[in-house]
Amino acid sequence: QVQLVESGGGSVQPGGSLRLSCAASGIIFRINVMGWYRQAPGKPRELVAVITSGGSTNYVDFVKGRFTISRDNAGNTVYLQMNNLKPDDTAVYYCNARWEILGSWYESWGQGTQVTVSS
Repeated sequence: QVQLVESGGGSVQPGGSLRLSCAASGIIFRINVMGWYRQAPGKPRELVAVITSGGSTNYVDFVKGRFTISRDNAGNTVYLQMNNLKPDDTAVYYCNARWEILGSWYESWGQGTQVTVSS
């Protein structure tokens, strides 16, 4: 019973920056992992970055050095700072949360926010 709401998408020029936010609400026991995925036209959804409750992060190679994922102290909001954006970054970006209840894993997805990088 977790809802995720993304914000911060938009249209920027190559080399520009955007900061995406994702806020979780609802009945939350514990969110272990939050992350960002994206889906470009004609492409499957792919992982962009994830962050665990312990602060460990992972990124897809294409965004390393340009994107930074972070999480607030409460662990219910995740951010994606996107710098030096490229046209190939154009996609719908989705927030994801995964959590555990008594040994069973669950996940929730946001509605997506459009990121467009073009001149």
